[in-house]
Amino acid sequence: MTTNEMLQVVNPATGEPITFLPAASADDVSKAAEQARQVHEAGVWSRLPVRERGAVLLRLADLMERDAEILARLESEDAGKPITECRTGDVPGAIESIRWFAEAADKVFGRLAPSGPDALGLMSREPVGVVAAILPWNYPLAMTAWKVGPALAAGNCLLVKPAEATPRSALHLAELATEAGLPEGVLTVLPGYGRTAGVALARDPLVGALSFTGSTATGRSILKAAADSNFKRVSLEMGGKSPQVLMADALSYGDELIGNMIEAAFLTMGQNCTAGSRVLVHRDIAEEVVERFTAAARELVIGDPADPHTQMGPLIDHAAFDRVAGAVEAARAGGAQIHTGGLPHGLPPRGAYYPPTVITRAPDGSDVLTKELFGPVVTIQTFTSEDEAVRGANATEYGLAASLWTRDLDTALRLARGIEAGVVSVNAYSEGDITTPFGGWKQSGFGGVEKSTNAFDQWTREKTVWIRTR
Repeated sequence: MTTNEMLQVVNPATGEPITFLPAASADDVSKAAEQARQVHEAGVWSRLPVRERGAVLLRLADLMERDAEILARLESEDAGKPITECRTGDVPGAIESIRWFAEAADKVFGRLAPSGPDALGLMSREPVGVVAAILPWNYPLAMTAWKVGPALAAGNCLLVKPAEATPRSALHLAELATEAGLPEGVLTVLPGYGRTAGVALARDPLVGALSFTGSTATGRSILKAAADSNFKRVSLEMGGKSPQVLMADALSYGDELIGNMIEAAFLTMGQNCTAGSRVLVHRDIAEEVVERFTAAARELVIGDPADPHTQMGPLIDHAAFDRVAGAVEAARAGGAQIHTGGLPHGLPPRGAYYPPTVITRAPDGSDVLTKELFGPVVTIQTFTSEDEAVRGANATEYGLAASLWTRDLDTALRLARGIEAGVVSVNAYSEGDITTPFGGWKQSGFGGVEKSTNAFDQWTREKTVWIRTR
């Protein structure tokens, strides 16, 4: 790195620095992009037989498995995530992503046009070349793997800017990729600030495609920067304000329902783009749902992320705490009822801890109902008809995910068709698995999806070759 600026990585649980890293400058980004261009044109990766690329990525997955505990601890320390969540969810999911895309690399086929006997129309998919990814801090390793897997399997050279708060797992992944045999310059991790390294990636004329996961505001600025530079292809996975819709028969699922609701609401302390932060419940069962859900929220174990028993760690920083606390207190002042949570008492003295918070009677238009707070705050509203439930589910600018609960198949299909979201889960909180596309509607997504073979679309270009036969 040529910059003198440093990046401070802070443990959210203590507020103490973990390490200092050189922050990539705009010049560093430019040099990395030029190196990636040269490597791509040399063909050491892009022209490597696809199964050989897959073999390198499979070795990478094996090495990640070997270092799974190291990766889990890096995730937990940097992001404040409970270590058990990292060990059982984030790290295994990241390994699965790399392995799945390695095995899918030779299963992405071109097309043949119905051109008749005097011509042959071949449509093939080729790597874009130099591509980039800008990552969030809530799932640092998993999001890196979602982008590294298909981008490298397709034959690109990838520049990765991890979130400034959580760069270490991506850096370790890059070290493992080198150990696995990935040629130098194929994967470059550039820890840095969005205002410098992120902007530079969005504006760099050598970057042909950029995938971003993060806030809607930043997504808009990236799209504008791409338009102002080389019209690079941009795919955006942004915010969410996901509904959990409970029909009148939902309580027949008992503890399974409540457990899924808790996971949807409070996984990663609610710092999750698909967090089910809006519960819409049929009036007939609302009282019991509020009582049972609130009781379960109170039972969550809040504490040191390094403790395997901890279920709720701190928010990423005190700015996040202030944002969440301010929205809750504004709702309270507007007449909302806070059933649990609110301003914390008896929590760990250091770190940005905020308790799981359940709210009813939130004022119309309040931030707790309309904004992606990225914290452990859930509102509960009631409805009496399917139409009212769908209107409530769609009453947001976002459309990333939704979940709904009913035993009636016809009702489930009607609701799933009516809800405006890229992923709708029925009788579960789920984003699907690695085989299914993940992406949002409305202001939650733009330009591409993660996971499944559809993810290759954002990292490849289609070429038509027309052959005249005689």
